[in-house]
Amino acid sequence: LALAYGGDILTSGAVAVSVNLKIAPIVVGLTVVSVATSMPEMATSLLAAKYNPGISLGNILGSNLANITLIIGISAVILPLKVERRLISQEVTILIGMTAIFFLLAMGGGFSRAEGLILLSLTIVYLIHVVRGAKRKDTVEQFIEVDVEIAKKTTKAAVFFILFGGTLLALGAEVLVGASVEMAIRMGASELFVGLTIVAIGTSLPELAASVAAVRAGHGDLCAGNIVGSSIFNMILIGGGVSAYVGMEVTDKLLLIEFPALLLLSCMLLWFFKTGHVVSRREGICLLFLYAGILSLSALSQFGYLF
Repeated sequence: LALAYGGDILTSGAVAVSVNLKIAPIVVGLTVVSVATSMPEMATSLLAAKYNPGISLGNILGSNLANITLIIGISAVILPLKVERRLISQEVTILIGMTAIFFLLAMGGGFSRAEGLILLSLTIVYLIHVVRGAKRKDTVEQFIEVDVEIAKKTTKAAVFFILFGGTLLALGAEVLVGASVEMAIRMGASELFVGLTIVAIGTSLPELAASVAAVRAGHGDLCAGNIVGSSIFNMILIGGGVSAYVGMEVTDKLLLIEFPALLLLSCMLLWFFKTGHVVSRREGICLLFLYAGILSLSALSQFGYLF
């Protein structure tokens, strides 16, 4: 209930802010919504970093895999996603670049505190890029039709909706993840696999709730911007924060399946976005099958059946 209502409340507040401040919804999705819905990943990863490091890295990788395949897939099946040109030309390209950097840093056997600071500095650079982009004429002129009630919200009320919705999302995910992790530990699963699957899906539910709410309200651009922005923040903000805090170790198995899969999916997302500027239902179904396939390979790898 908290996840479902939190997604609706946060999305309506974000759209109202974009209208009141004359900011394109795509920018709101890339900043406010993305950061708010990424807070469960941040809280979970930092909490687990010291004593359960496998959960932290697994959560980051698993959340991004779920974002690109599961969430965009489900959203596109509900309603084909229309994608703005800015998202194709800039943000998805940045996502591919950040994923490549994240992959390269991981090849050294893990993320040191210095590398964590590098990722955090990239967060600042990315935020500056988004804010500057919001001020450009070609971006500000791109608006969406909004409900009358949403448009009537004052900026203060809209900000309250964003904060309240984000709080509900965080609380809902925290309860769900806590129960899921306890269940997995009792079943004897590894921390890394728990992070890649149960924790990642649990902490990605806010993105799913916000995305489905945006699609149902007819704001597909907000949904796409939220997913791309959240995936970028997961790597540079959350990955950087955890690495700067205690560092993160990377096993060889992750470099064979999960990291390459994430980079390949990011490139595939750019291809899907370019085909008519729409993610069709057929492409959404394809993404869902890819997610199932990657999780299956990951399970076989983590339990020693592949390598």
